[in-house]
Amino acid sequence: MYMRRDGFGPAPELSALREERVSRVSTPFGVDAWMVTRYADIREVLSDAERFPIAIRGLAQLPGAPEMTEEQHARLRAGNLLQMNPPDHTRVRRLLAPEFTLRRMRRLEPRVARIVADHLDAMEAAGSPADFIRSFALPIPSLVICELLGVPYEDREGFQRRTSRMIDMLTPPEEAVALQLESRAYMAELVAREQADPGDDLIGTLVREHGDELTADELVGVGGLLLLAGHETTSNMLALGTLALLRHPEQLEFLRKEPSRIDAAIEELLRWLSIVHSGTLKLTSTEVEIAGQRIGPGELVVCALPAGNRDPELIDDPDRLDLSRGEPGHLAFGHGVHHCLGAPLARMEMRIALPALLERFPGLREAEPAPGFRPQAIVYGLTSMHVAW
Repeated sequence: MYMRRDGFGPAPELSALREERVSRVSTPFGVDAWMVTRYADIREVLSDAERFPIAIRGLAQLPGAPEMTEEQHARLRAGNLLQMNPPDHTRVRRLLAPEFTLRRMRRLEPRVARIVADHLDAMEAAGSPADFIRSFALPIPSLVICELLGVPYEDREGFQRRTSRMIDMLTPPEEAVALQLESRAYMAELVAREQADPGDDLIGTLVREHGDELTADELVGVGGLLLLAGHETTSNMLALGTLALLRHPEQLEFLRKEPSRIDAAIEELLRWLSIVHSGTLKLTSTEVEIAGQRIGPGELVVCALPAGNRDPELIDDPDRLDLSRGEPGHLAFGHGVHHCLGAPLARMEMRIALPALLERFPGLREAEPAPGFRPQAIVYGLTSMHVAW
């Protein structure tokens, strides 16, 4: 239920459950969970990592996945912030946080602007129409995160193929686990090279400055998570965000006339699209009460982020896209200790890419075939999108 969509927004049946605040739903893990749908209640859950720690349930624990020892599970989780709770989460995140400050992001802006311009040049040279995802939305964040991490860009087809299958909930569990192991083996080779000769990239920096604080398995997990999240989330925001603008021409015109409002526009697009359905599942550590509903210890809790971001208590007329009102405070990047580490990078990439795209192609429009949505993926987005100008 918490993954159900209708175009850009949550499905009507999901929005209707917001009135109940807390509902009982099924999950892909073969067990039921309590779904939280109101903005204030979701913030309460995400703010309290002690009562609502992350449920340590990865791909390896999906029904039908091959059996693994606890030691194997622990190695798969190592360094993956999405499968860690304090104090381990606090320790690893503290080492990573300096690499994602606004000051560090500003240093990357000229390089990101060059990457965007190069891809716009290539699109223009190839001519209209164009496969928007393949020519713009996917390669830009992929190249940025590859350069940031020190991952060879020529390997992108392999990690993009693995990622797209791993985050698809229709992928058989046995295949998903095999892909996860393949991804970790790939990252382990990169980490080993960095340990032998650390570069100036993020992984090299972590090896050089924190090699005695992070194990090899943790470095592999950190690199794998950032590689996956660094291109999947931003690429889908660029594609869905562009499609939303094309289907709301009055908002597109607003942004063209007032390009200085790009930061507000990005926040509104983040809120309105909410490409991450739920973030991590939580497992109550004690008896809790949410919106009057008592929940016992050891129960799964899932937050429906798209429903929360369209809660009338958060904003007036929440189903309307209005770029003039965009403000931080939405839940698109989560909240609390697990708030998205890469949020400054994602915002910076969108702030550079969207205005440059609209300026280069003032006649940008949708082209056939119609875009395809992928609601079954952990990160919501498009399977295809074509544009003309």
